[in-house]
Amino acid sequence: MAVLSQLRYPTTRRAKLISGLLALILFFLIATAIVAGTLLTRIVWPARTPAQLNVDLLLGHPSKLTFTVPGSGTREGIFFPGLRGAPTIVLCHGYSSQRADILTMVTALQEHHYNVFLFDFSGHGITPGLTTFGYKEAGELRAAIQTLAQRDDVDPMRFGVWGTDLGGYAALHEAISDAHIRALAVASVYEAPVDMVVLQVDRTGLQELPLVVPLCKFGFRMLNYRYRKEPPLVSGLERLHGVPKLFIEVRDELQLYNSTMRLFNRAPDPRQQLAETDSYVEMSDEERRAYENAIVTFFLQNLPTSATASR
Repeated sequence: MAVLSQLRYPTTRRAKLISGLLALILFFLIATAIVAGTLLTRIVWPARTPAQLNVDLLLGHPSKLTFTVPGSGTREGIFFPGLRGAPTIVLCHGYSSQRADILTMVTALQEHHYNVFLFDFSGHGITPGLTTFGYKEAGELRAAIQTLAQRDDVDPMRFGVWGTDLGGYAALHEAISDAHIRALAVASVYEAPVDMVVLQVDRTGLQELPLVVPLCKFGFRMLNYRYRKEPPLVSGLERLHGVPKLFIEVRDELQLYNSTMRLFNRAPDPRQQLAETDSYVEMSDEERRAYENAIVTFFLQNLPTSATASR
């Protein structure tokens, strides 16, 4: 009791020193928690600048398609028709991106008779909310595929998916448990959503501050407590045996490059890899055309349309 009294009302020099030190520690912890909380908020609620796409002005005769995500409401996507009864390729944009950023890939795929579908994940584009870096987004992808499979102008059991970072995680996660997905191309993919949180903290330069990374990881896990038992992707890769997979390593982000390589090395056959210097949205027009040709070639080889198969 005497010790506590000295800390509350210090009279000796030593007690005053200890009391001051404890106050500094408390101030540091509170300040660090505020910094981490503010940073995490900005990460999971990324700034949105929605691109309003008028389907009447887009090439390829697209139409709007809405689908319902259980527990999250409806989402709006855009369906680009290909050959009737052909497979459908679902394109999954990355973090801090949106469906409008990957429209040129739609053209490349539609020209080869594929049906193509794209939409905005939570917290991106026209879809409000926060990102979970793949937990919730995999369910959004699942709901989109289930809705598309009910159409009478697509092959209900042959889907391909392309995705990058956030979209890559959602695509790979969903492919592990969804028999609709027959071919998969993922770029800059990570093993667990919390890995992407750490990467975003690193990009701010604040990772050097003590406790910021652990506090951001803790906060993210609390926000997504319902997914606490979700295993890392690597634990389910064996279920993709027989499903063609293309892993695209992008050199401009070392952490994602390394995680993509690890997943490629652990994945069962058939598998391919492709190395790129920049991410898709940062490529020059010439680089983007070459990249799109590689993606189209992968799907033509592993998920042919009826027209392709009959040639």
